Amino acid sequence: MLAQAVPTPELDLAPIGPELVLVGAAVAALLLDAFRPSRSRRTLLGIALAGLAGAAVASLALWDREGPATVLGGMVAADRFAVAARLVLLAAATLGALYATHYFERLGEDPGELYALLLFATSGMTLIAAAADLLVTFLALEVLSLSLYVLTGLTFRLPAGEAAMKYFLLGAFSSAFFLYGVAFAYGASGTTSIGGLALALAGRTGSPGLALAAAAFLAVGFGFKVSAVPFHMWTPDVYQGAPTPITGFMSAATKVAAFAALIRAFDVGLAPLAWDWTPVVWALAAASVVLGSVVAIAQTDVKRMLAYSSIAHAGFILTGLVAPDQVGIRSALFYLVAYAAMILGAFGVVMLVSGRGEERTGLGAYAGLARRSPLLAGLMSLFLLSLAGIPPTAGFVAKVGVFLAAVRAGRWELAAVGVLASVVAAFFYLRVIVLMYMREPEGEGEPDPTPWPRAAVAVPALVTLALGVFPQLVLGLLERAAVLRW
Repeated sequence: MLAQAVPTPELDLAPIGPELVLVGAAVAALLLDAFRPSRSRRTLLGIALAGLAGAAVASLALWDREGPATVLGGMVAADRFAVAARLVLLAAATLGALYATHYFERLGEDPGELYALLLFATSGMTLIAAAADLLVTFLALEVLSLSLYVLTGLTFRLPAGEAAMKYFLLGAFSSAFFLYGVAFAYGASGTTSIGGLALALAGRTGSPGLALAAAAFLAVGFGFKVSAVPFHMWTPDVYQGAPTPITGFMSAATKVAAFAALIRAFDVGLAPLAWDWTPVVWALAAASVVLGSVVAIAQTDVKRMLAYSSIAHAGFILTGLVAPDQVGIRSALFYLVAYAAMILGAFGVVMLVSGRGEERTGLGAYAGLARRSPLLAGLMSLFLLSLAGIPPTAGFVAKVGVFLAAVRAGRWELAAVGVLASVVAAFFYLRVIVLMYMREPEGEGEPDPTPWPRAAVAVPALVTLALGVFPQLVLGLLERAAVLRW
């Protein structure tokens, strides 16, 4: 009897190459920390940076990839949208690793698990950006969330532990809502595939009622991750209590990853019901920009002020997404790139102004900063002006983009709310600049004089200026990335 040849299944792992590299680097960092306790912190940093660089190379290799839109049984998307989001996330993680290294060196602490957790969190974020199945999205969200819970409480400071517990409890609550959304999506279409959900709804073989319930529960889960009102309550306390480098990484990278997943779920999976869920996005956007901009005025701590600023910026990004088309997606992508640069730079300055020892994040620490450190004052002014949307910075171009997308979609009233909120927000940004340049120092300590972290903070400053003066450098690429394949 002739033996029948068994065909070998083809398994294309290239679309998850970045995640494999990141997980491999994380495991290597864990093993080195476990078996060589005397290792240098810089050795672990080198492993982390090598893993991030390798993941970036693996991502870039997918830009012009030809083949099916999804792989691994339709669970992972292989499109330029995923590549663009991954590159932003990897850049944010690189700055986060550099910031954290300096921060913990200054504190005299050596948490060996820092780099492994950072890499695991980044792998979850990059997988979210490429997830074409709601179950994969959920699992990746849990990977990043569990890592961030630990990173938030990584120091021995009491506020960090309190922030980690709040983040964990509220995060678990939001995860339950998201999982219910996945269940309703399966009930509506018989699949958890985002593309399958879209086909079922477009072909009228699915249940629109269950799909709307899925949209509501998914909106709660995503709203928590992007800090949209009314799911924002954790944000100020966690941002203030977490170590500053972790806060910066969390603020930039989590927002990019969560919005990438939200765009894929709503603008692809729930696109046939866009007429029904767009008003909800409108309401979330308006509430976020108004509350974030108004409440930030009353803050006396810079990290809490930036937390409410983050809430407002979530609303601005949602403003672009009320246009459920390629223009809206491109405007949101550009805003995410600009926001990541602005907020990472701002938190980098906050870390350096805190100096050595305990964190000093009150507004008094910025009084007379221009005299004590003209460079840091100039960098902080640039980031704050960009967050306020003042030309010629990236923030101005980003806000114009989302407002035009909203107007084009017929939501001019939301654009008007955003413009008014931007005017209000300019007050608390300019207040810090006035403190830095027009007030006498209040006896606060000197900023950290170490040169290389300042060089790291200068990188997002250059990006902020470049995107403001030459936005076409990335708009053309984002135009191609705004096409989601499924």
